[in-house]
Amino acid sequence: MRYRLSLAVAALIALAPGAALAQDGTTVPGRALVLLKPTAVRASASAVIARHGLRRARPDVPEVGVMSVRIPSGTTLAALRKRLSGDSRVALVEPETQHRLRLVPNDPAMSQPDPLIGDVYQWYLHKQGFPAAWDLSRGTGAVVGIIDSGIDSAHPDLATKIKSAHDHDGNTEGTGDEVGHGTHVSGLACGAPDNGFGIAGAGLDCQVVLEKSDLTSSSVIASMVDAAQMGAGVINMSFGGGRLSAGENRALRFALREDVVLIAAAADQPIPEQGHPAKDLQPTGTGRKISQGKGLVVTAADASGARASFAGRGSQISMAAMGDSGTRGGGIFSTFPANPTQIETGGSNPPGPPCATCRVVFNGDPRFAYLAGTSMAAPQVAGAVALVRAVNPRLRRTAVVRLMKQTATRAAGAAGWTTELGWGILNAGAAVQRAVQLLGDTVPPKTSRRGGRRRSVTRRFTLKWRGRDAAPPGVVPAGIDSYSVYERRGKRDKLIATTTSTRYRLRGRRGKRYSFFVRARDLAGNVEPTRRVSFVVRVRR
Repeated sequence: MRYRLSLAVAALIALAPGAALAQDGTTVPGRALVLLKPTAVRASASAVIARHGLRRARPDVPEVGVMSVRIPSGTTLAALRKRLSGDSRVALVEPETQHRLRLVPNDPAMSQPDPLIGDVYQWYLHKQGFPAAWDLSRGTGAVVGIIDSGIDSAHPDLATKIKSAHDHDGNTEGTGDEVGHGTHVSGLACGAPDNGFGIAGAGLDCQVVLEKSDLTSSSVIASMVDAAQMGAGVINMSFGGGRLSAGENRALRFALREDVVLIAAAADQPIPEQGHPAKDLQPTGTGRKISQGKGLVVTAADASGARASFAGRGSQISMAAMGDSGTRGGGIFSTFPANPTQIETGGSNPPGPPCATCRVVFNGDPRFAYLAGTSMAAPQVAGAVALVRAVNPRLRRTAVVRLMKQTATRAAGAAGWTTELGWGILNAGAAVQRAVQLLGDTVPPKTSRRGGRRRSVTRRFTLKWRGRDAAPPGVVPAGIDSYSVYERRGKRDKLIATTTSTRYRLRGRRGKRYSFFVRARDLAGNVEPTRRVSFVVRVRR
Protein backbone atom coordinates (compact mmCIF):
# COMPACT_ATOMS: atom_id res chain seq x y z
CA MET A 1 0.00 0.00 0.00
CA ARG A 2 1.14 3.54 -0.69
CA TYR A 3 1.21 5.96 2.21
CA ARG A 4 1.87 9.65 2.57
CA LEU A 5 4.63 10.18 5.15
CA SER A 6 5.10 13.11 7.46
CA LEU A 7 8.42 14.70 6.43
CA ALA A 8 9.15 15.63 10.01
CA VAL A 9 8.68 12.06 11.24
CA ALA A 10 10.56 10.60 8.29
CA ALA A 11 13.50 12.90 8.96
CA LEU A 12 13.63 11.87 12.59
CA ILE A 13 13.73 8.12 12.05
CA ALA A 14 15.03 7.65 8.51
CA LEU A 15 17.28 4.64 8.17
CA ALA A 16 20.64 4.58 6.45
CA PRO A 17 20.87 2.32 3.37
CA GLY A 18 21.17 -1.28 4.45
CA ALA A 19 20.20 -0.61 8.05
CA ALA A 20 18.78 -3.61 9.86
CA LEU A 21 15.00 -3.68 10.20
CA ALA A 22 13.40 -4.81 13.43
CA GLN A 23 11.88 -8.25 13.08
CA ASP A 24 9.14 -7.46 15.60
CA GLY A 25 8.81 -3.81 14.72
CA THR A 26 10.53 -2.62 17.91
CA THR A 27 13.87 -4.33 18.59
CA VAL A 28 16.75 -4.14 16.09
CA PRO A 29 18.40 -7.59 15.98
CA GLY A 30 22.09 -7.79 16.80
CA ARG A 31 22.45 -4.21 18.04
CA ALA A 32 22.69 -2.53 21.41
CA LEU A 33 23.00 1.00 22.77
CA VAL A 34 25.83 1.69 25.21
CA LEU A 35 25.31 4.74 27.40
CA LEU A 36 28.47 6.27 28.88
CA LYS A 37 28.59 7.96 32.26
CA PRO A 38 28.42 11.76 32.14
CA THR A 39 31.98 12.01 33.45
CA ALA A 40 33.32 10.03 30.51
CA VAL A 41 35.10 12.10 27.88
CA ARG A 42 34.74 11.78 24.13
CA ALA A 43 37.76 9.48 23.96
CA SER A 44 36.05 7.00 26.31
CA ALA A 45 33.83 5.67 23.53
CA SER A 46 36.82 4.53 21.50
CA ALA A 47 38.45 3.13 24.62
CA VAL A 48 35.34 1.04 25.43
CA ILE A 49 35.19 -0.20 21.83
CA ALA A 50 38.87 -1.19 21.86
CA ARG A 51 38.89 -2.80 25.31
CA HIS A 52 35.88 -5.05 24.63
CA GLY A 53 36.48 -5.78 20.96
CA LEU A 54 33.25 -4.20 19.78
CA ARG A 55 32.22 -2.76 16.42
CA ARG A 56 30.14 0.35 15.95
CA ALA A 57 26.78 -0.08 14.22
CA ARG A 58 26.22 3.66 13.72
CA PRO A 59 28.25 6.81 14.43
CA ASP A 60 28.46 7.83 18.09
CA VAL A 61 26.41 10.70 19.52
CA PRO A 62 29.00 12.12 21.95
CA GLU A 63 26.82 15.06 22.99
CA VAL A 64 24.65 12.65 25.01
CA GLY A 65 27.23 9.87 25.46
CA VAL A 66 25.44 7.22 23.38
CA MET A 67 27.05 4.55 21.19
CA SER A 68 25.34 2.04 18.89
CA VAL A 69 27.30 -1.23 18.76
CA ARG A 70 26.91 -4.63 17.17
CA ILE A 71 26.38 -7.52 19.57
CA PRO A 72 29.24 -9.96 18.80
CA SER A 73 28.24 -13.14 16.99
CA GLY A 74 27.32 -15.90 19.42
CA THR A 75 26.77 -13.39 22.25
CA THR A 76 23.46 -12.35 23.75
CA LEU A 77 22.47 -8.91 24.93
CA ALA A 78 22.50 -10.19 28.49
CA ALA A 79 26.05 -11.50 28.07
CA LEU A 80 27.21 -8.19 26.58
CA ARG A 81 25.57 -6.31 29.44
CA LYS A 82 27.40 -8.51 31.94
CA ARG A 83 30.72 -8.04 30.12
CA LEU A 84 30.43 -4.25 30.23
CA SER A 85 29.08 -4.05 33.78
CA GLY A 86 32.61 -3.94 35.20
CA ASP A 87 33.68 -1.02 33.00
CA SER A 88 33.60 2.17 35.08
CA ARG A 89 32.90 4.26 31.97
CA VAL A 90 29.64 2.45 31.08
CA ALA A 91 26.37 3.51 32.70
CA LEU A 92 23.89 1.31 30.86
CA VAL A 93 23.53 -1.23 28.06
CA GLU A 94 20.09 -1.53 26.46
CA PRO A 95 18.60 -3.06 23.31
CA GLU A 96 18.40 -0.81 20.29
CA THR A 97 14.83 -0.30 19.22
CA GLN A 98 13.17 1.12 16.15
CA HIS A 99 10.05 3.24 15.96
CA ARG A 100 7.40 2.79 13.29
CA LEU A 101 6.15 5.27 10.79
CA ARG A 102 2.60 6.35 11.49
CA LEU A 103 0.69 5.09 8.46
CA VAL A 104 -1.58 7.71 6.94
CA PRO A 105 -3.48 6.55 3.83
CA ASN A 106 -3.29 8.83 0.82
CA ASP A 107 -7.04 9.47 0.85
CA PRO A 108 -7.30 13.28 0.67
CA ALA A 109 -9.81 13.56 3.53
CA MET A 110 -7.12 12.24 5.90
CA SER A 111 -4.81 15.17 5.26
CA GLN A 112 -6.68 17.88 3.34
CA PRO A 113 -7.77 20.87 5.47
CA ASP A 114 -11.50 21.40 5.81
CA PRO A 115 -12.29 25.14 5.76
CA LEU A 116 -15.54 24.53 7.65
CA ILE A 117 -13.97 22.56 10.50
CA GLY A 118 -10.56 24.21 10.70
CA ASP A 119 -8.89 20.79 10.67
CA VAL A 120 -8.53 17.94 8.19
CA TYR A 121 -11.82 16.43 7.01
CA GLN A 122 -11.26 13.18 8.92
CA TRP A 123 -10.02 14.78 12.10
CA TYR A 124 -12.07 12.27 14.08
CA LEU A 125 -9.87 9.33 12.99
CA HIS A 126 -6.69 11.14 14.01
CA LYS A 127 -8.22 12.16 17.34
CA GLN A 128 -9.18 8.59 18.19
CA GLY A 129 -5.78 7.06 17.44
CA PHE A 130 -6.55 5.23 14.21
CA PRO A 131 -3.17 5.87 12.49
CA ALA A 132 -1.46 4.20 15.46
CA ALA A 133 -3.94 1.31 15.26
CA TRP A 134 -3.23 0.86 11.54
CA ASP A 135 0.46 0.42 12.34
CA LEU A 136 -0.49 -2.87 13.99
CA SER A 137 -3.63 -4.00 12.17
CA ARG A 138 -5.15 -3.19 8.79
CA GLY A 139 -8.35 -5.10 9.38
CA THR A 140 -7.55 -7.61 6.62
CA GLY A 141 -10.07 -10.44 6.62
CA ALA A 142 -12.43 -8.76 9.10
CA VAL A 143 -16.11 -8.54 8.16
CA VAL A 144 -18.45 -5.84 9.47
CA GLY A 145 -22.19 -6.40 9.31
CA ILE A 146 -24.16 -3.19 8.82
CA ILE A 147 -27.93 -3.18 9.26
CA ASP A 148 -29.05 0.06 7.68
CA SER A 149 -30.86 1.83 4.83
CA GLY A 150 -28.76 0.44 1.97
CA ILE A 151 -25.52 1.30 0.21
CA ASP A 152 -24.36 3.08 -2.93
CA SER A 153 -22.44 0.14 -4.39
CA ALA A 154 -20.98 2.30 -7.19
CA HIS A 155 -19.27 4.71 -4.80
CA PRO A 156 -15.47 4.58 -5.36
CA ASP A 157 -14.89 4.25 -1.60
CA LEU A 158 -17.36 1.37 -1.25
CA ALA A 159 -17.48 -0.56 -4.53
CA THR A 160 -14.56 -2.83 -3.61
CA LYS A 161 -15.52 -3.22 0.05
CA ILE A 162 -18.87 -5.01 -0.22
CA LYS A 163 -18.62 -8.72 0.55
CA SER A 164 -22.38 -9.11 0.15
CA ALA A 165 -25.54 -7.01 0.24
CA HIS A 166 -29.05 -8.27 0.97
CA ASP A 167 -32.43 -6.57 0.76
CA HIS A 168 -34.72 -7.10 3.74
CA ASP A 169 -36.84 -3.98 3.45
CA GLY A 170 -39.76 -5.49 1.54
CA ASN A 171 -39.57 -3.42 -1.62
CA THR A 172 -38.18 -4.04 -5.10
CA GLU A 173 -35.55 -1.31 -5.08
CA GLY A 174 -32.64 -3.64 -4.33
CA THR A 175 -29.87 -2.67 -1.92
CA GLY A 176 -29.45 0.94 -3.11
CA ASP A 177 -29.65 3.69 -0.54
CA GLU A 178 -32.61 6.04 -0.92
CA VAL A 179 -32.13 7.46 2.58
CA GLY A 180 -28.38 8.16 2.61
CA HIS A 181 -27.77 6.90 6.15
CA GLY A 182 -26.43 3.44 5.28
CA THR A 183 -23.89 4.74 2.76
CA HIS A 184 -22.57 7.25 5.30
CA VAL A 185 -22.28 4.60 8.03
CA SER A 186 -20.64 2.05 5.69
CA GLY A 187 -17.95 4.54 4.71
CA LEU A 188 -17.18 5.33 8.32
CA ALA A 189 -16.70 1.65 9.13
CA CYS A 190 -14.93 0.30 6.04
CA GLY A 191 -14.43 2.99 3.39
CA ALA A 192 -11.66 2.01 0.93
CA PRO A 193 -8.26 3.32 2.10
CA ASP A 194 -5.29 4.45 0.08
CA ASN A 195 -7.05 4.79 -3.27
CA GLY A 196 -6.23 8.47 -3.61
CA PHE A 197 -9.93 9.30 -3.40
CA GLY A 198 -12.26 10.49 -0.68
CA ILE A 199 -11.99 8.95 2.76
CA ALA A 200 -10.47 6.05 4.67
CA GLY A 201 -12.73 3.85 6.79
CA ALA A 202 -11.94 3.19 10.44
CA GLY A 203 -11.52 -0.54 9.80
CA LEU A 204 -9.17 0.09 6.84
CA ASP A 205 -9.20 -3.20 4.84
CA CYS A 206 -12.39 -4.65 6.40
CA GLN A 207 -15.26 -5.85 4.23
CA VAL A 208 -18.96 -4.95 4.57
CA VAL A 209 -21.94 -7.27 4.75
CA LEU A 210 -24.76 -4.83 4.09
CA GLU A 211 -28.21 -5.76 5.32
CA LYS A 212 -30.76 -3.31 3.92
CA SER A 213 -33.60 -3.02 6.41
CA ASP A 214 -36.83 -1.07 6.83
CA LEU A 215 -36.26 -1.60 10.59
CA THR A 216 -39.41 -3.65 11.14
CA SER A 217 -38.93 -6.52 13.56
CA SER A 218 -38.99 -9.19 10.85
CA SER A 219 -36.47 -7.24 8.77
CA VAL A 220 -34.08 -6.71 11.67
CA ILE A 221 -34.30 -10.39 12.64
CA ALA A 222 -33.48 -11.55 9.11
CA SER A 223 -30.67 -8.98 8.83
CA MET A 224 -29.00 -9.95 12.10
CA VAL A 225 -29.09 -13.68 11.39
CA ASP A 226 -27.86 -13.25 7.82
CA ALA A 227 -24.95 -11.01 8.84
CA ALA A 228 -23.87 -13.53 11.47
CA GLN A 229 -24.08 -16.38 8.98
CA MET A 230 -22.06 -14.39 6.44
CA GLY A 231 -19.12 -14.29 8.84
CA ALA A 232 -19.49 -10.84 10.38
CA GLY A 233 -17.32 -10.57 13.49
CA VAL A 234 -19.06 -7.34 14.44
CA ILE A 235 -22.53 -6.01 13.58
CA ASN A 236 -23.31 -2.29 13.65
CA MET A 237 -26.86 -1.20 14.47
CA SER A 238 -27.21 2.58 14.15
CA PHE A 239 -30.90 2.54 15.00
CA GLY A 240 -33.11 2.08 18.04
CA GLY A 241 -36.28 2.88 19.92
CA GLY A 242 -39.54 1.04 20.37
CA ARG A 243 -39.62 -2.31 22.12
CA LEU A 244 -37.68 -5.48 21.50
CA SER A 245 -39.86 -8.29 20.25
CA ALA A 246 -39.34 -11.86 21.39
CA GLY A 247 -38.27 -12.66 17.84
CA GLU A 248 -35.59 -9.95 17.85
CA ASN A 249 -34.32 -11.26 21.17
CA ARG A 250 -33.89 -14.68 19.56
CA ALA A 251 -31.89 -13.07 16.75
CA LEU A 252 -29.69 -11.26 19.28
CA ARG A 253 -28.98 -14.52 21.08
CA PHE A 254 -28.24 -16.23 17.75
CA ALA A 255 -25.62 -13.60 16.88
CA LEU A 256 -24.09 -13.82 20.35
CA ARG A 257 -23.79 -17.61 20.05
CA GLU A 258 -21.96 -17.00 16.77
CA ASP A 259 -19.44 -14.91 18.76
CA VAL A 260 -20.42 -11.63 17.07
CA VAL A 261 -19.61 -8.32 18.78
CA LEU A 262 -22.88 -6.37 18.69
CA ILE A 263 -22.79 -2.57 18.62
CA ALA A 264 -25.80 -0.29 18.99
CA ALA A 265 -26.03 3.48 18.76
CA ALA A 266 -27.36 5.29 21.82
CA ALA A 267 -30.32 7.66 21.61
CA ASP A 268 -29.99 10.92 19.73
CA GLN A 269 -31.48 12.71 22.72
CA PRO A 270 -29.77 13.52 26.05
CA ILE A 271 -31.86 10.96 27.94
CA PRO A 272 -31.02 7.88 30.06
CA GLU A 273 -33.36 5.57 28.13
CA GLN A 274 -31.55 4.35 24.99
CA GLY A 275 -34.30 2.11 23.63
CA HIS A 276 -33.86 -1.22 21.90
CA PRO A 277 -31.59 -2.90 20.92
CA ALA A 278 -29.18 -0.72 22.95
CA LYS A 279 -30.66 -1.45 26.37
CA ASP A 280 -30.60 -5.17 25.61
CA LEU A 281 -26.85 -5.03 25.08
CA GLN A 282 -26.18 -2.82 28.12
CA PRO A 283 -29.18 -3.12 30.45
CA THR A 284 -30.12 -0.36 32.87
CA GLY A 285 -27.64 -0.07 35.73
CA THR A 286 -24.91 -2.22 34.15
CA GLY A 287 -22.87 0.42 32.32
CA ARG A 288 -20.53 1.06 35.24
CA LYS A 289 -19.79 -2.69 35.60
CA ILE A 290 -17.05 -3.34 33.08
CA SER A 291 -17.63 -7.08 32.82
CA GLN A 292 -21.38 -6.79 32.33
CA GLY A 293 -23.29 -6.29 29.09
CA LYS A 294 -23.66 -8.34 25.93
CA GLY A 295 -22.26 -5.75 23.54
CA LEU A 296 -21.42 -2.05 23.26
CA VAL A 297 -23.81 0.90 23.39
CA VAL A 298 -22.08 3.93 21.87
CA THR A 299 -22.96 7.54 22.56
CA ALA A 300 -21.53 10.53 20.68
CA ALA A 301 -18.73 12.85 21.75
CA ASP A 302 -17.76 16.10 20.05
CA ALA A 303 -14.35 17.41 19.06
CA SER A 304 -13.79 18.94 22.50
CA GLY A 305 -14.03 15.52 24.14
CA ALA A 306 -17.38 16.19 25.80
CA ARG A 307 -20.63 14.34 25.21
CA ALA A 308 -22.40 15.82 22.19
CA SER A 309 -25.35 17.96 23.29
CA PHE A 310 -27.87 15.71 21.52
CA ALA A 311 -26.47 12.34 22.65
CA GLY A 312 -27.79 9.72 25.07
CA ARG A 313 -26.36 9.43 28.56
CA GLY A 314 -26.82 7.34 31.69
CA SER A 315 -26.42 3.79 32.96
CA GLN A 316 -27.06 2.09 29.59
CA ILE A 317 -23.98 3.70 27.96
CA SER A 318 -20.87 1.56 27.36
CA MET A 319 -18.54 4.09 25.70
CA ALA A 320 -18.39 6.99 23.26
CA ALA A 321 -16.93 7.89 19.88
CA MET A 322 -16.82 11.08 17.83
CA GLY A 323 -20.29 11.89 16.48
CA ASP A 324 -20.17 15.65 16.02
CA SER A 325 -17.67 18.43 15.48
CA GLY A 326 -19.31 20.57 18.17
CA THR A 327 -18.80 24.31 17.92
CA ARG A 328 -16.67 23.91 14.80
CA GLY A 329 -19.78 23.45 12.64
CA GLY A 330 -20.52 20.59 10.29
CA GLY A 331 -20.65 16.99 11.49
CA ILE A 332 -18.78 13.80 10.68
CA PHE A 333 -17.54 13.64 7.09
CA SER A 334 -18.16 10.42 5.13
CA THR A 335 -19.53 8.87 1.96
CA PHE A 336 -23.00 9.67 0.56
CA PRO A 337 -25.06 8.28 -2.33
CA ALA A 338 -25.03 9.85 -5.79
CA ASN A 339 -28.83 9.82 -5.89
CA PRO A 340 -31.04 12.38 -4.06
CA THR A 341 -31.71 11.17 -0.53
CA GLN A 342 -34.54 11.28 1.97
CA ILE A 343 -32.18 12.96 4.43
CA GLU A 344 -32.01 15.89 2.03
CA THR A 345 -35.78 16.02 1.46
CA GLY A 346 -36.80 15.43 5.07
CA GLY A 347 -38.54 12.14 4.30
CA SER A 348 -36.25 9.84 6.28
CA ASN A 349 -37.28 7.60 9.20
CA PRO A 350 -37.86 9.30 11.53
CA PRO A 351 -38.85 12.31 9.43
CA GLY A 352 -36.85 15.46 9.97
CA PRO A 353 -36.33 18.87 8.43
CA PRO A 354 -34.68 18.78 5.00
CA CYS A 355 -30.91 18.92 5.26
CA ALA A 356 -29.81 21.32 2.55
CA THR A 357 -26.23 21.56 3.84
CA CYS A 358 -25.47 17.88 4.52
CA ARG A 359 -24.18 17.04 1.05
CA VAL A 360 -20.81 18.56 0.18
CA VAL A 361 -18.74 18.64 -2.98
CA PHE A 362 -15.28 17.32 -2.11
CA ASN A 363 -12.55 17.71 -4.71
CA GLY A 364 -15.24 18.10 -7.37
CA ASP A 365 -17.26 15.02 -6.30
CA PRO A 366 -20.70 15.43 -4.64
CA ARG A 367 -20.85 11.94 -3.10
CA PHE A 368 -19.94 13.05 0.42
CA ALA A 369 -21.80 14.54 3.35
CA TYR A 370 -21.60 15.82 6.91
CA LEU A 371 -23.94 14.03 9.31
CA ALA A 372 -23.95 14.22 13.11
CA GLY A 373 -25.32 11.63 15.50
CA THR A 374 -24.71 8.57 17.58
CA SER A 375 -25.25 6.76 14.27
CA MET A 376 -21.90 8.16 13.15
CA ALA A 377 -20.12 7.25 16.39
CA ALA A 378 -21.11 3.56 16.45
CA PRO A 379 -19.56 2.49 13.09
CA GLN A 380 -16.21 3.93 14.10
CA VAL A 381 -16.24 1.59 17.09
CA ALA A 382 -17.27 -1.21 14.72
CA GLY A 383 -14.25 -0.41 12.53
CA ALA A 384 -11.95 -0.47 15.55
CA VAL A 385 -13.38 -3.85 16.59
CA ALA A 386 -12.62 -5.11 13.07
CA LEU A 387 -8.98 -4.09 13.55
CA VAL A 388 -8.86 -5.84 16.94
CA ARG A 389 -10.41 -9.07 15.66
CA ALA A 390 -8.13 -9.11 12.61
CA VAL A 391 -4.94 -8.77 14.65
CA ASN A 392 -5.99 -11.24 17.36
CA PRO A 393 -8.58 -13.78 16.21
CA ARG A 394 -8.25 -15.66 19.52
CA LEU A 395 -10.28 -13.02 21.35
CA ARG A 396 -13.91 -13.92 21.90
CA ARG A 397 -16.62 -11.27 21.81
CA THR A 398 -16.69 -10.90 25.60
CA ALA A 399 -12.96 -10.18 25.64
CA VAL A 400 -13.27 -7.67 22.80
CA VAL A 401 -16.14 -5.83 24.50
CA ARG A 402 -14.17 -5.55 27.73
CA LEU A 403 -10.98 -4.53 25.91
CA MET A 404 -12.76 -1.68 24.11
CA LYS A 405 -13.98 -0.32 27.44
CA GLN A 406 -10.63 -0.76 29.19
CA THR A 407 -8.68 1.14 26.54
CA ALA A 408 -11.12 4.01 25.99
CA THR A 409 -9.82 7.49 26.81
CA ARG A 410 -11.34 8.55 30.10
CA ALA A 411 -13.06 11.89 30.50
CA ALA A 412 -10.92 14.59 32.12
CA GLY A 413 -10.74 13.93 35.84
CA ALA A 414 -12.63 10.62 35.57
CA ALA A 415 -11.04 7.48 36.96
CA GLY A 416 -13.60 5.15 35.41
CA TRP A 417 -17.11 5.05 34.04
CA THR A 418 -19.27 8.20 33.86
CA THR A 419 -22.88 8.82 32.89
CA GLU A 420 -21.71 11.19 30.14
CA LEU A 421 -19.24 9.06 28.16
CA GLY A 422 -19.45 5.60 29.70
CA TRP A 423 -15.94 4.16 29.95
CA GLY A 424 -14.60 6.96 27.77
CA ILE A 425 -13.98 7.88 24.14
CA LEU A 426 -12.77 5.28 21.64
CA ASN A 427 -8.98 4.93 21.51
CA ALA A 428 -8.35 2.65 18.54
CA GLY A 429 -4.58 2.70 18.92
CA ALA A 430 -4.71 1.57 22.55
CA ALA A 431 -7.34 -1.08 21.76
CA VAL A 432 -5.30 -2.70 19.00
CA GLN A 433 -2.10 -2.46 21.01
CA ARG A 434 -3.78 -4.29 23.89
CA ALA A 435 -5.06 -6.95 21.49
CA VAL A 436 -1.49 -7.49 20.27
CA GLN A 437 -0.21 -7.73 23.86
CA LEU A 438 -2.77 -10.42 24.58
CA LEU A 439 -1.25 -12.53 21.80
CA GLY A 440 1.68 -13.01 24.17
CA ASP A 441 -0.51 -14.40 26.94
CA THR A 442 -0.40 -18.13 26.23
CA VAL A 443 -0.70 -19.37 29.82
CA PRO A 444 -4.13 -20.80 30.70
CA PRO A 445 -5.83 -19.78 33.94
CA LYS A 446 -6.42 -22.11 36.88
CA THR A 447 -9.26 -22.81 39.28
CA SER A 448 -9.18 -24.27 42.76
CA ARG A 449 -12.13 -25.41 44.82
CA ARG A 450 -13.19 -23.78 48.06
CA GLY A 451 -14.07 -26.36 50.67
CA GLY A 452 -13.59 -30.10 50.62
CA ARG A 453 -13.75 -32.26 47.54
CA ARG A 454 -16.37 -34.60 48.98
CA ARG A 455 -19.30 -33.46 51.05
CA SER A 456 -22.86 -34.16 51.98
CA VAL A 457 -25.33 -31.45 50.98
CA THR A 458 -29.01 -30.53 51.09
CA ARG A 459 -31.11 -30.52 47.93
CA ARG A 460 -30.08 -26.92 47.20
CA PHE A 461 -26.33 -26.51 47.29
CA THR A 462 -23.63 -24.16 45.99
CA LEU A 463 -20.31 -24.92 44.33
CA LYS A 464 -17.59 -22.37 45.19
CA TRP A 465 -14.16 -21.96 43.65
CA ARG A 466 -11.32 -19.50 43.11
CA GLY A 467 -9.78 -18.43 39.79
CA ARG A 468 -6.30 -17.18 39.01
CA ASP A 469 -4.84 -16.05 35.71
CA ALA A 470 -1.16 -15.95 34.87
CA ALA A 471 1.00 -14.96 31.91
CA PRO A 472 4.57 -15.41 30.65
CA PRO A 473 7.25 -13.11 32.16
CA GLY A 474 6.86 -9.55 30.94
CA VAL A 475 3.25 -10.04 29.80
CA VAL A 476 0.31 -8.60 31.73
CA PRO A 477 -2.24 -11.36 32.46
CA ALA A 478 -5.43 -10.92 30.47
CA GLY A 479 -7.72 -11.73 33.38
CA ILE A 480 -10.50 -14.28 33.76
CA ASP A 481 -13.26 -14.12 31.16
CA SER A 482 -15.61 -16.83 32.39
CA TYR A 483 -15.98 -20.20 34.09
CA SER A 484 -17.64 -23.28 32.62
CA VAL A 485 -19.25 -25.70 35.06
CA TYR A 486 -19.43 -29.34 33.95
CA GLU A 487 -21.15 -32.38 35.42
CA ARG A 488 -19.40 -35.73 35.01
CA ARG A 489 -21.95 -38.35 33.96
CA GLY A 490 -20.21 -41.67 33.63
CA LYS A 491 -17.76 -41.18 30.79
CA ARG A 492 -19.48 -38.04 29.52
CA ASP A 493 -19.09 -34.42 30.62
CA LYS A 494 -22.11 -32.15 30.31
CA LEU A 495 -21.76 -28.36 30.32
CA ILE A 496 -24.39 -27.06 32.73
CA ALA A 497 -23.44 -23.37 33.03
CA THR A 498 -21.08 -20.63 31.92
CA THR A 499 -20.70 -17.81 34.42
CA THR A 500 -18.46 -14.91 35.43
CA SER A 501 -19.12 -15.64 39.12
CA THR A 502 -16.98 -17.91 41.31
CA ARG A 503 -19.99 -19.77 42.63
CA TYR A 504 -22.92 -21.63 41.15
CA ARG A 505 -26.11 -22.76 42.85
CA LEU A 506 -27.66 -26.13 42.01
CA ARG A 507 -30.58 -28.31 43.00
CA GLY A 508 -30.20 -32.06 43.30
CA ARG A 509 -32.29 -35.12 43.96
CA ARG A 510 -32.32 -36.75 47.37
CA GLY A 511 -29.92 -39.65 47.70
CA LYS A 512 -28.16 -38.92 44.40
CA ARG A 513 -24.40 -38.49 43.99
CA TYR A 514 -22.99 -35.79 41.66
CA SER A 515 -19.51 -35.01 40.30
CA PHE A 516 -18.51 -31.60 38.93
CA PHE A 517 -15.50 -29.71 37.68
CA VAL A 518 -14.89 -26.11 36.59
CA ARG A 519 -12.74 -24.83 33.72
CA ALA A 520 -11.65 -21.20 33.44
CA ARG A 521 -11.19 -19.21 30.25
CA ASP A 522 -9.16 -16.01 30.23
CA LEU A 523 -9.69 -12.93 28.08
CA ALA A 524 -6.79 -13.92 25.82
CA GLY A 525 -8.66 -17.08 24.81
CA ASN A 526 -6.69 -19.59 26.90
CA VAL A 527 -8.75 -22.39 28.42
CA GLU A 528 -7.82 -24.35 31.53
CA PRO A 529 -6.96 -27.87 30.31
CA THR A 530 -8.05 -29.82 33.38
CA ARG A 531 -11.07 -32.13 33.32
CA ARG A 532 -10.39 -33.60 36.74
CA VAL A 533 -13.41 -33.78 39.04
CA SER A 534 -13.20 -31.07 41.72
CA PHE A 535 -16.49 -31.56 43.54
CA VAL A 536 -18.21 -34.77 44.61
CA VAL A 537 -21.47 -34.21 46.47
CA ARG A 538 -24.14 -36.53 47.82
CA VAL A 539 -27.56 -35.09 48.47
CA ARG A 540 -28.88 -36.14 51.87
CA ARG A 541 -32.10 -38.12 51.95
